[in-house]
Amino acid sequence: MQVLAYAKINLTLEILGRREDGYHEIRTVLQTIDLADQLEIELGPNLRVDCDDPALSGDANLVWWAATALARSQQILPQASITLRKGIPTGMGLGGGSSDAAVTLLALNQLWDLNLPLEVLAELAGELGSDVPFFLWGGTAWAGGRGEQVTPLPAIPSVPVSLLCPPTTLPGKTARLYSMVTRALYSDGGITRRMMQNLMEGSFVVDQVHNCFETMALRAFPDLEPVYREAARVAGTAPHLAGSGPALFCLPSGKEEHGRLVEALQPYGVEAYLVHTIPPRAVITA
Repeated sequence: MQVLAYAKINLTLEILGRREDGYHEIRTVLQTIDLADQLEIELGPNLRVDCDDPALSGDANLVWWAATALARSQQILPQASITLRKGIPTGMGLGGGSSDAAVTLLALNQLWDLNLPLEVLAELAGELGSDVPFFLWGGTAWAGGRGEQVTPLPAIPSVPVSLLCPPTTLPGKTARLYSMVTRALYSDGGITRRMMQNLMEGSFVVDQVHNCFETMALRAFPDLEPVYREAARVAGTAPHLAGSGPALFCLPSGKEEHGRLVEALQPYGVEAYLVHTIPPRAVITA
């Protein structure tokens, strides 16, 4: 099988509060975009995971743990050879690793003739990571809890998006950003509810795009703020943070605006992609 694992952006992201288990309760609307990793999966005598980024080969990759978890759940050996070619920049808040894991579950469910329903795969996915279950469906979806509770929503029309990936990193970024959250940043999920309601009525309101991490990310990530300011100047409106960042996106965008962004942000070392929002994934086929 050759399959694609798509990236995501968050159309909304709100934090309601801290839970007794230490996680934060969130409300978010997620959306897949047509930037993807490619996985080639075939039967093999044992489990092997190779990536064109050597640091992500073997058990350093969530793909390995997805295959292992699925095999363990069915009391079989994880016999598969998986080759991963990265197209999604790592560490940008785009969910590449989680998407790879979800696609691995879907593909091996077919390749190993397990025929498990999505609901069972979703339980395994939730154990691998908070946003892994979303990628079993993709498209447009609401997520709650710590992100593992997923409800598909009506797909928005294909919208062009300028995705901006700055050359900045932050070790343990998600934990770092959550550690910066104060009670003043908690909300009641109203922004997400309003977007959900509009989507259910067939309307997508760009002005409702919101990420509660944006202010913290601009302080936490080195050199992100000047990129943010320059993108806002060129686009004429503030960009949005993708997940926990540091990737930013402008929505809607277009070829002309994207070209201006590429030129203006070149001195900052930003990798820019013109992508589109996409509907839920089709059934995986060989």
